[in-house]
Amino acid sequence: MATAAFEEIVEDFEFLDDWEDRYRHVIDQGKAMEPLDEAFKVPATKVKGCASQVWLHPVINDGKFHFDGDSDAMIVRGLIAVLRSLYNGLPVSDVASVDAAAELARLGLNDHLSAQRSNGLRAMIERIREVARAYV
Repeated sequence: MATAAFEEIVEDFEFLDDWEDRYRHVIDQGKAMEPLDEAFKVPATKVKGCASQVWLHPVINDGKFHFDGDSDAMIVRGLIAVLRSLYNGLPVSDVASVDAAAELARLGLNDHLSAQRSNGLRAMIERIREVARAYV
């Protein structure tokens, strides 16, 4: 159930041979994102359970789920970009049914993130699902 944007990242990863290149690609994804407006970096948008500072600002328009986000850590900012490619544009009713762990496993992220980063990634996914459930 991956979006076209996520499939593009999967294809990019297939051409990157080692994890260092993939890691750089994730960071580049984060660098390409627009920074989150400072007005949205508030306690209500902050994700608990992340080692670094993480903010997710969801918007639901015409039944479609979108979010912007930011972090003070470059790799986490890149992970936010990857999650945006996975979720943005989906009908809000479909967000909870995305098997994020399986989709991200296609990138090999599970094997190369520290325990803290993996926990933070799970916390971001849970926040996304929580917001979507509140709108369904």
